[in-house]
Amino acid sequence: MEEFQELREMAKKKISIADHILTQTYPLVEDPKVLLAVMENLFLAATNSMASILSWERLFKRIPPYQDNFDSKYNMFRTKIAPKHNLDAKSLDMVIEVKDILIKHRQSPVEFTRKDKFVICDEDYKMKTVHLEDIKAYIESARTLVKLAESVTAQNEEIFNDWIL
Repeated sequence: MEEFQELREMAKKKISIADHILTQTYPLVEDPKVLLAVMENLFLAATNSMASILSWERLFKRIPPYQDNFDSKYNMFRTKIAPKHNLDAKSLDMVIEVKDILIKHRQSPVEFTRKDKFVICDEDYKMKTVHLEDIKAYIESARTLVKLAESVTAQNEEIFNDWIL
Protein backbone atom coordinates (compact mmCIF):
# COMPACT_ATOMS: atom_id res chain seq x y z
CA MET A 1 0.00 0.00 0.00
CA GLU A 2 1.33 3.41 -0.97
CA GLU A 3 1.84 6.21 1.54
CA PHE A 4 -1.05 8.29 0.18
CA GLN A 5 -3.38 5.29 0.56
CA GLU A 6 -2.33 4.69 4.16
CA LEU A 7 -2.81 8.36 5.03
CA ARG A 8 -6.21 8.43 3.33
CA GLU A 9 -7.38 5.34 5.22
CA MET A 10 -6.11 6.80 8.51
CA ALA A 11 -8.02 10.04 7.82
CA LYS A 12 -11.23 8.09 7.16
CA LYS A 13 -10.72 6.12 10.37
CA LYS A 14 -10.10 9.25 12.46
CA ILE A 15 -13.16 11.11 11.13
CA SER A 16 -15.23 8.03 11.86
CA ILE A 17 -13.90 7.91 15.43
CA ALA A 18 -14.57 11.62 15.95
CA ASP A 19 -18.10 11.26 14.65
CA HIS A 20 -18.75 8.21 16.84
CA ILE A 21 -17.49 9.95 19.97
CA LEU A 22 -19.62 13.01 19.24
CA THR A 23 -22.84 11.21 18.29
CA GLN A 24 -22.68 8.09 20.48
CA THR A 25 -20.31 8.53 23.43
CA TYR A 26 -20.87 12.20 24.28
CA PRO A 27 -24.67 11.91 24.68
CA LEU A 28 -24.15 8.98 27.06
CA VAL A 29 -21.51 10.47 29.32
CA GLU A 30 -22.43 14.16 28.85
CA ASP A 31 -18.91 15.22 29.83
CA PRO A 32 -17.55 18.14 27.77
CA LYS A 33 -14.01 16.80 28.31
CA VAL A 34 -14.88 14.13 25.75
CA LEU A 35 -15.07 16.94 23.20
CA LEU A 36 -11.27 17.21 23.36
CA ALA A 37 -10.98 13.63 22.09
CA VAL A 38 -13.24 14.62 19.22
CA MET A 39 -11.00 17.62 18.49
CA GLU A 40 -7.85 15.49 18.47
CA ASN A 41 -9.37 12.98 16.07
CA LEU A 42 -10.66 15.80 13.86
CA PHE A 43 -7.20 17.33 13.68
CA LEU A 44 -5.67 13.97 12.78
CA ALA A 45 -8.32 13.38 10.12
CA ALA A 46 -7.69 16.78 8.56
CA THR A 47 -3.90 16.56 8.65
CA ASN A 48 -3.87 13.00 7.30
CA SER A 49 -6.20 14.07 4.48
CA MET A 50 -3.92 16.95 3.59
CA ALA A 51 -0.86 14.70 3.79
CA SER A 52 -2.53 12.10 1.58
CA ILE A 53 -3.27 14.63 -1.15
CA LEU A 54 0.21 16.13 -0.86
CA SER A 55 1.79 12.69 -1.10
CA TRP A 56 -0.33 11.91 -4.18
CA GLU A 57 0.60 15.19 -5.86
CA ARG A 58 4.27 14.78 -4.97
CA LEU A 59 4.28 11.24 -6.33
CA PHE A 60 3.35 12.65 -9.74
CA LYS A 61 5.76 15.57 -9.27
CA ARG A 62 3.00 18.18 -9.51
CA ILE A 63 4.26 20.05 -6.45
CA PRO A 64 7.77 20.85 -5.24
CA PRO A 65 9.37 19.06 -2.27
CA TYR A 66 8.28 20.21 1.16
CA GLN A 67 9.47 19.62 4.71
CA ASP A 68 7.82 16.97 6.84
CA ASN A 69 6.22 19.29 9.40
CA PHE A 70 2.76 20.75 9.88
CA ASP A 71 3.53 24.33 8.83
CA SER A 72 5.25 23.31 5.61
CA LYS A 73 2.51 20.86 4.66
CA TYR A 74 -0.24 23.33 5.52
CA ASN A 75 1.35 26.13 3.50
CA MET A 76 1.90 23.85 0.50
CA PHE A 77 -1.67 22.62 0.74
CA ARG A 78 -3.07 26.14 1.08
CA THR A 79 -1.09 27.58 -1.82
CA LYS A 80 -1.00 24.69 -4.32
CA ILE A 81 -3.81 22.24 -3.60
CA ALA A 82 -6.73 24.31 -2.25
CA PRO A 83 -6.95 26.65 -5.28
CA LYS A 84 -6.61 23.74 -7.71
CA HIS A 85 -9.58 21.89 -6.18
CA ASN A 86 -11.66 24.97 -5.27
CA LEU A 87 -11.50 24.17 -1.56
CA ASP A 88 -13.22 26.79 0.58
CA ALA A 89 -11.28 28.77 3.16
CA LYS A 90 -13.60 27.49 5.91
CA SER A 91 -12.03 24.03 5.79
CA LEU A 92 -8.52 25.44 5.89
CA ASP A 93 -9.38 27.77 8.76
CA MET A 94 -10.84 24.84 10.70
CA VAL A 95 -7.48 23.06 10.70
CA ILE A 96 -5.73 26.07 12.24
CA GLU A 97 -8.52 26.71 14.76
CA VAL A 98 -8.51 23.10 15.98
CA LYS A 99 -4.70 23.11 16.17
CA ASP A 100 -4.77 26.30 18.25
CA ILE A 101 -7.38 24.88 20.62
CA LEU A 102 -5.35 21.71 21.14
CA ILE A 103 -2.17 23.72 21.81
CA LYS A 104 -4.00 25.98 24.27
CA HIS A 105 -5.36 22.88 25.99
CA ARG A 106 -1.87 21.40 26.43
CA GLN A 107 -0.45 24.67 27.77
CA SER A 108 -3.44 25.52 29.93
CA PRO A 109 -3.00 25.66 33.71
CA VAL A 110 -6.79 25.76 34.30
CA GLU A 111 -9.66 23.99 32.51
CA PHE A 112 -13.24 23.49 33.56
CA THR A 113 -16.65 22.60 32.18
CA ARG A 114 -19.84 24.69 32.03
CA LYS A 115 -22.99 22.99 30.76
CA ASP A 116 -22.18 21.93 27.17
CA LYS A 117 -18.94 23.91 27.02
CA PHE A 118 -15.33 23.13 27.80
CA VAL A 119 -13.43 26.22 28.95
CA ILE A 120 -9.66 26.56 28.59
CA CYS A 121 -7.83 29.35 30.42
CA ASP A 122 -4.29 30.54 29.77
CA GLU A 123 -1.83 32.06 32.25
CA ASP A 124 -3.59 35.44 32.04
CA TYR A 125 -6.99 33.75 32.44
CA LYS A 126 -8.03 34.58 28.91
CA MET A 127 -10.67 32.01 28.14
CA LYS A 128 -11.30 29.90 25.07
CA THR A 129 -14.55 27.95 25.08
CA VAL A 130 -15.26 24.86 23.02
CA HIS A 131 -18.96 24.56 22.14
CA LEU A 132 -20.76 21.52 20.83
CA GLU A 133 -22.05 23.50 17.83
CA ASP A 134 -18.51 24.57 16.90
CA ILE A 135 -17.34 20.97 16.92
CA LYS A 136 -20.21 19.92 14.68
CA ALA A 137 -19.12 22.58 12.18
CA TYR A 138 -15.51 21.39 12.48
CA ILE A 139 -16.61 17.82 11.70
CA GLU A 140 -18.32 18.98 8.50
CA SER A 141 -15.19 20.84 7.42
CA ALA A 142 -13.01 17.83 8.20
CA ARG A 143 -15.40 15.61 6.23
CA THR A 144 -14.91 17.93 3.26
CA LEU A 145 -11.16 17.38 3.46
CA VAL A 146 -11.54 13.60 3.80
CA LYS A 147 -13.89 13.46 0.80
CA LEU A 148 -11.46 15.57 -1.20
CA ALA A 149 -8.63 13.20 -0.30
CA GLU A 150 -10.75 10.24 -1.40
CA SER A 151 -11.71 11.78 -4.72
CA VAL A 152 -8.23 13.09 -5.57
CA THR A 153 -6.28 9.98 -4.63
CA ALA A 154 -8.78 7.59 -6.24
CA GLN A 155 -7.83 8.89 -9.69
CA ASN A 156 -5.73 6.31 -11.52
CA GLU A 157 -5.30 4.34 -8.30
CA GLU A 158 -5.39 1.08 -10.19
CA ILE A 159 -1.80 1.64 -11.33
CA PHE A 160 -0.69 1.14 -7.71
CA ASN A 161 -2.41 -2.21 -7.21
CA ASP A 162 -0.02 -5.09 -6.70
CA TRP A 163 -0.51 -7.46 -9.57
CA ILE A 164 0.08 -11.16 -8.98
CA LEU A 165 1.44 -12.80 -12.09
